[in-house]
Amino acid sequence: MKKLFLLGLLALSVSACGQKSKELKISPKGANLETITLGGGCYWCVEAVYEQLNGVQSVVSGFSGGQKANPTYDEVCTGRTGHAEVIQITYDKTVTNINEIFKVFFTVHDPTTLNRQGGDVGTQYRSVIFYNSPSQKKAAESIIAELNAAKVYSDPIVTEIAPIGKFYVAEDYHQDYYKNNKSQPYCKMVIQPKLDKFEKVFKDKMKKS
Repeated sequence: MKKLFLLGLLALSVSACGQKSKELKISPKGANLETITLGGGCYWCVEAVYEQLNGVQSVVSGFSGGQKANPTYDEVCTGRTGHAEVIQITYDKTVTNINEIFKVFFTVHDPTTLNRQGGDVGTQYRSVIFYNSPSQKKAAESIIAELNAAKVYSDPIVTEIAPIGKFYVAEDYHQDYYKNNKSQPYCKMVIQPKLDKFEKVFKDKMKKS
């Protein structure tokens, strides 16, 4: 579905075609800053949501969990690189916390559909948490166990939990995609409903405009 809307992508310049991603080392500066990497389908969607969460310092769209070094977006879209579309979130632990990050994550995407979010289908759209520490892993396992026990979803959660490996930053035109392309059909039909749901549930946790 997303690839159909890419045909109308006005922001994509000729020079961006075939541009390679670049590896980004996790190195948040500041004692109160922590980083987590999440995949919940199209990274345009989850990026737009977390950019609104109070305490989040930065959100970078990229790829992780695969075998190919410096993959392009087109290569990841084939489903043959093993990478997932992910966002790397850097947040201030004095303002928000990992449990809140996860609560948002499990609210704005469906963690029960294997390798799929709506019309976006393929391993690159899998639900995944790439943790950076034992405490993040424990928190992820705990919230999934609680959600399953409470039967919040009609089907079991299939979210993958794995240690973070290499994270590759996606091409420039993928960064801040919703902010820069609000009039695009995909933004209106797919991303905006997720933002509306986020605002309804987490209104008191949003950044002040």
